[in-house]
Amino acid sequence: MKKLREQHRLYVLDTNVLMHDPTAIFRFQEHDIFLPMVVLEELDAGKKGLSEVARNVRQVSRFLDEMTRGVSKAQIDTGLLISGPHRYANAKEAGTGRLFFQTEPLPTILPDSLPGNKPDNNILGTTLALQQKFPERHLTLVSKDINLRIKAAVLGIHVEDYFNDKALDDLDLLFTGMDNLPEDFWEHHSKNMESWQQEGRTYYRIQGPRVKTWFPNEFVYSNAEDFEAMVSTLDERGALLELTRDYRGIRHTVWGIKARNREQNFALNLLLDPNVDFVTLLGAAGTGKTLLTLAAGLAQTLEQNRYREIIMTRVTVPLGEDIGFLPGTEEEKMTPWMGALMDNLEILTQSGEGGEWGRAATNDLLRTRIKIRSLNFMRGRTFLNRYIIVDEAQNLTPKQLKALITRAGPGTKMVCIGNISQIDTPYLTETTSGLTFVVDRFKQWPHSGHVTLLRGERSRLADYASDIL
Repeated sequence: MKKLREQHRLYVLDTNVLMHDPTAIFRFQEHDIFLPMVVLEELDAGKKGLSEVARNVRQVSRFLDEMTRGVSKAQIDTGLLISGPHRYANAKEAGTGRLFFQTEPLPTILPDSLPGNKPDNNILGTTLALQQKFPERHLTLVSKDINLRIKAAVLGIHVEDYFNDKALDDLDLLFTGMDNLPEDFWEHHSKNMESWQQEGRTYYRIQGPRVKTWFPNEFVYSNAEDFEAMVSTLDERGALLELTRDYRGIRHTVWGIKARNREQNFALNLLLDPNVDFVTLLGAAGTGKTLLTLAAGLAQTLEQNRYREIIMTRVTVPLGEDIGFLPGTEEEKMTPWMGALMDNLEILTQSGEGGEWGRAATNDLLRTRIKIRSLNFMRGRTFLNRYIIVDEAQNLTPKQLKALITRAGPGTKMVCIGNISQIDTPYLTETTSGLTFVVDRFKQWPHSGHVTLLRGERSRLADYASDIL
């Protein structure tokens, strides 16, 4: 590396950034990137295996191989133009940044006696040497490792987390799927309003300033008017609202259960709507995410024959220490991870109709129509006319959820449920979780819907613990 351009910022990437997002080198707009030699060594060490990290490392290696293929040493020293797959770049001026490799030894800045991880110290030393060699450059170390960021700050290095994988800057901006109408809403939106009934449903077509803030299949409600509706369509004529079905009474129950609050009622409206192919449900423990999803799946699979079977899956990240090897088939290995499924099935089959024999027959029927599958074997599959439940989806990365959602074939409905305040996957946060990502990206699609469940309905003990602990 002979000369670095002064007009752009220079980012030194830690290995874990590339392991987390293999397209990271294309996401720094017009700025330059520097890769220390130890980063290439760590990438080489992490390329083996079938894990998500290993796959990401191999993809990074392919990108770097493509960029260095057929170029001379002089071109590498002066920086390679980052002109790879522009679909990954967020910049308007794609392809103007350059990629620099460590092509020469840099003077040792850190003493060998400095405690800590040796590769991390190597990266810190390289960054400090770059700062001294090019004082005119605005240099930043980018790392997903919190401890490395702390050490860098202590040594006077400007350091940042990798922000480009964040779906949102602030979690408070996350789409909730609901809009509480102000008291004066109808005063400003009743002009030119149309209403009619069709096939037992009530519809409204309204226009006004607030309509522009809505999304397809979003729920709007007014406490003062006792009004609850779903945004059916949005076009130049305004918003078409359809009154929701009320599943809170005895008249409309779903597999023997009823909604206990407004948000649960909204969720059941989405889960039972054949025009909605993708549903996301967020909520704390005890808000009824799994119970509602499973009840709607059973009703549509066994009563309405809309789907051939229910498939349930989740990422296998333990809450505590891993219990080790699990024997048996794929379904038997996944059974210990599906405690939520078993608990909710017990609730849904405890009606007592037909006595012990009736419950046993129901449980046998359910076993034939509910399949438990592992995420590890989803790649390459296509699911036709299935009702797919992805539990604990907050522990999946955006890439993993993309790979899973693209498995859906014709007639399939997919439901992703989770609690983004309970993330167990390393390097994932509330704003970088795959569940947050799909909620934000799918909100404008007319065949998807989302609801954030607010009230716990498990027990007064669970509700109190959720509030104070």
